[in-house]
Amino acid sequence: MSRLDTELSKDTSIMGLKLWVVICFCVGVFICMFLCILSMWVICQRKYRRRAKYPLSQIPNVPKDIRVDSVGGPGAHNYYEHPSATGDNESSGNKSSGKMQMLYQLGVNKSGDADNVSRSSSMNGWGGKSQSGEEGSSGSFMKQSSASPFIGLPETSHLGWGHWFTLRDLEQATRRFSNENVVGEGGYGVVYKGTLINGTVVAVKRLLNNLGQAEKEFRVEVEAIGHVRHKNLVRLLGYCIEGTQRMLVYEYVDNGNLEQWLHGDTQECGVLTWEARMKVLLGIAKALAYLHEAIEPKVVHRDIKSSNILIDHDFNGKLSDFGLAKLLDSGESHINTRVMGTFGYVAPEYANTGMLNEKSDIYSFGVLLLEAITGRDPVDYNRVANEVNLVEWLKKMVGDRRAEEVVDPDLDLKPSTHALKRALLVALRCVDPVSEKRPKMSQVVRMLDTDFPYREERRNRRSRSASMDGETMSVSADRERPAV
Repeated sequence: MSRLDTELSKDTSIMGLKLWVVICFCVGVFICMFLCILSMWVICQRKYRRRAKYPLSQIPNVPKDIRVDSVGGPGAHNYYEHPSATGDNESSGNKSSGKMQMLYQLGVNKSGDADNVSRSSSMNGWGGKSQSGEEGSSGSFMKQSSASPFIGLPETSHLGWGHWFTLRDLEQATRRFSNENVVGEGGYGVVYKGTLINGTVVAVKRLLNNLGQAEKEFRVEVEAIGHVRHKNLVRLLGYCIEGTQRMLVYEYVDNGNLEQWLHGDTQECGVLTWEARMKVLLGIAKALAYLHEAIEPKVVHRDIKSSNILIDHDFNGKLSDFGLAKLLDSGESHINTRVMGTFGYVAPEYANTGMLNEKSDIYSFGVLLLEAITGRDPVDYNRVANEVNLVEWLKKMVGDRRAEEVVDPDLDLKPSTHALKRALLVALRCVDPVSEKRPKMSQVVRMLDTDFPYREERRNRRSRSASMDGETMSVSADRERPAV
């Protein structure tokens, strides 16, 4: 034993350390390496199990402040009903809940659903039925939205707010992304029409394989609208992440977009009437009011334009394409970002400084409203020099008291002077060069609502009628009173 002690106490060539010190050090290193390898193995096993359950990459994070719909039975994905109306407010603060309740009340009038009632025909000369009354629009909408689009799809692919599709699912739905199924394309990628295995017709947005940009736009759209529901937002049903593929699956809206109706070939389907145009714009105003004022963080769309306004068969406008959207916390007055958007729609202060907030969307909406009123492009170099810019030309026409001359000449039935002036007033307030003077979208909704301008008039008429009835009764009583 003493000999062993002697051997262990001998100096070594490693920095003059004792042999027992070197042995202890080596044993310690071995134990550390073993623990590291063991922990890596455990981590790999967990990742393997996760992939076995979902053979895709990580789900994009859901911002914790945005309310998430639960997946369940019929009605769980009814995006007509505002989240604040469901009675589940545990995850919302008082302030957020109050805002949501305000927007819900804003979207529903005394009759129950102002969004779904159109008092006149939506089209001229195109075999369309008049969408008047609740039965023609509201009733049919509620029937359509009562059934979940996820019925019949694998339960293991349900997310908190939608569905997780595999590449094979979407290849089958679009017939392997056939060119015959292409319904739109642009700088972002290609949109295909598809039919899921349960018969639901969808639009599949396949982002370009520029992975960096595709990944960015993909996450922006998922974070912006994946978790919120509104009748006038194109509903994001789910997505696919597989390898370099990034795809988004939306509800299918097959009645074209506002740009096609205003500027495309409308010989076959007629001209969009004034009432239909105002119905579409009112719906988009409600969607923007919801994004700006009813959810936290607020969503700034950043690319409001006519080609991003889809129209369904009831002529409800649906806002789409959130690839450029930005999320803005309540404590932020603006964010600095690279100027993006479409020329002619971009707010001047944003174009000059890169400072973005919801007022930029309001300016773009004003341009959109002027486009619907006049039937002109925001910027048209085919016109004479003083008519190239729509906003500047219209301001000049209004200043010269020639407002009635700006109406789209293709309209067979012109709007009343009162309706035209109201629409122009709203548009001009929205495109005010001073962003602080622009109204909020909730105010725009109230100004555009067809019932709103006449409520005061009706109230005045009622009061006048009541006073006249009172005077008549007074005179009659005087006549019947016997002389003294």
